[in-house]
Amino acid sequence: MPYLTQLIEGYRRFRATDWKHQHERWAELAEGQSPNVMILSCADSRVDPSQIFDARPGEIFVARNIAGLAPPYETTGGYHGVSAALEFAVTQLEVAEIVVMGHGLCGGCAAALTGKFDDSEPGEGHFIADWVGMLHEARDKVRARHAELDLDAYTDMEWEAVKVSLANLRTFPWIADRERAGKLKLHGAHFSIAEGRLYMLDEAEGEFRPV
Repeated sequence: MPYLTQLIEGYRRFRATDWKHQHERWAELAEGQSPNVMILSCADSRVDPSQIFDARPGEIFVARNIAGLAPPYETTGGYHGVSAALEFAVTQLEVAEIVVMGHGLCGGCAAALTGKFDDSEPGEGHFIADWVGMLHEARDKVRARHAELDLDAYTDMEWEAVKVSLANLRTFPWIADRERAGKLKLHGAHFSIAEGRLYMLDEAEGEFRPV
């Protein structure tokens, strides 16, 4: 069966069940959105924030990219898709919280840790390497802590990536200002695919703990 046909069949199930049962909710959303939380997560097909958090339509504003990274604040030329999403969520929707959610077995973090695409050409991994290059300093720390690049090292890299993103978020003036004023809270999270378990970051201690 063609993949598009499968998607259309899924849409028809959605129309017959979820949309029908939540018709009033969808009618409200037709007038606009007002989510309280933004989630920055990986584009990995196994990690869907709406499913993990059992969220209703309109409850969370989600931006997804390779490794779920937040870049540092930059005003140089170019296309800043993640920064635009952050700006919209914080300054226009005025979300109260941002959650940066990494996950287990993350290919982007693995690429950062191993340097697999470091010398690749466009179309062969160049864009991936360029994007996860913001993790180079964290990668060096992880490599120094692990004699072998085993599963623990990869998990450590995924945790460090969340911490890097949180630090980068605080370089955005309008995020930092709101956090200082108590109008915005930042959180780090990690979803273990193997366990089906969510871990939250205790920033004071730098540790991820299950919830």
